[in-house]
Amino acid sequence: MTNQGILISGAGIAGPALAYWLRRAGFAVTVVERAPEPRPGGQTVDLRGAGRTVTERMGLMDRVRAHCVDQRGLACVDASGRTTARVPADAFGGEGIVSEIEILRGDLARLLYEATLPDTEYLFDDTVTGIEPAAGADGVTVTFEKAAPRRFSLVVGADGPHSVVRALAFGPEHDLVRPLGLYTAWFTAVDHGLDLDGWYLMHNAPGGLVASARPGRLPGEIKAGFSFRSPPLAYDRRDPDAGRELVARRFAGVGWEAPRLLRAMRTAPDFFLDSMGQVRLDGWTRGRVALLGDAGYCATPLTGLGTSLALVGAYVLAGELAAAGGDHTVAFPRYDAVMRPYVTRAQELPPGGAAGYAPSGRLGIRLRDLSMRSMTRWPMRPLLAGQFAKAGDIALPDYGLTAAQGCPTRP
Repeated sequence: MTNQGILISGAGIAGPALAYWLRRAGFAVTVVERAPEPRPGGQTVDLRGAGRTVTERMGLMDRVRAHCVDQRGLACVDASGRTTARVPADAFGGEGIVSEIEILRGDLARLLYEATLPDTEYLFDDTVTGIEPAAGADGVTVTFEKAAPRRFSLVVGADGPHSVVRALAFGPEHDLVRPLGLYTAWFTAVDHGLDLDGWYLMHNAPGGLVASARPGRLPGEIKAGFSFRSPPLAYDRRDPDAGRELVARRFAGVGWEAPRLLRAMRTAPDFFLDSMGQVRLDGWTRGRVALLGDAGYCATPLTGLGTSLALVGAYVLAGELAAAGGDHTVAFPRYDAVMRPYVTRAQELPPGGAAGYAPSGRLGIRLRDLSMRSMTRWPMRPLLAGQFAKAGDIALPDYGLTAAQGCPTRP
């Protein structure tokens, strides 16, 4: 069994971004993805700070902008639809609550995937089932659900907060993920009769409930969401029908457009419900295995920095491997050293955390609306500017990945 370069698990955002930079450095790369093809659609993701810089270095910014979702900003509404607070998208230099550059997750993943072709091997409709040290200690043997076992020099888990690679190499999820006590369901709604006028609308109801709707990229398309605070729930996140019933029960009787969105949820093909939690690890590498993006340092959507962390982490991990000539014993500690301060800052939740996003009572909702109305004025503005500036709080090294540098497939 010959050594076959670097394996990346996950073809979302972090995986293809890493594949792009590794191929620039001359490494042989294989990406395995459980889905049968790149996942389309999805919700909007923010492109901020250093994430924008990495995108520009990839030469993809013009294409990203061409696929951006047009949003005027975030507006909070009461049960009757009256606006109670509003923050425009151009606040804080376009990097506030709603970023100036927002793109559907599936669109960004597709752009990154296309940028890796034709030099990257993809194994769709498959997943990793085992990782074991190879004979001779010069690699690892990886087993798959469908494909035959193969040997790789390194394995990178870029497979999200429920990472299979992390579970295999680092331990069970319940030991490594800190739950926030918040669940969120997302789905796409069409033919809904709801006019957003370009705004991301959010309605809070007592009990820690949040109903939201934001523009999609296609005419008449809405990306809708339901969030609620709760202790850990026993449910199967892979069972969408059970998830729909759970959400419907929670939001029964909620005002604004919640009833209309609940009806749309019933037939939405892309519905999913998941808990929010942060992945906190003392180290993102173990032996010849590394973690990237949400698999290693999920910050949760409350921070708006998950996409930037994935893009920046991919750039740094590939760059350090290139700088070390493929020697992971040198590159992995450097990856941690460069990324650790950035990740630590990015994982700091906005004021109030989950309780600030989904207040339990009416007084908390009114106070949150008051704080949002004050965001762009002194003294709130300078306080919040630091929160939003975290996206650029890293000095990105220049690894010189502008041309192939050979093909060191045996780190």
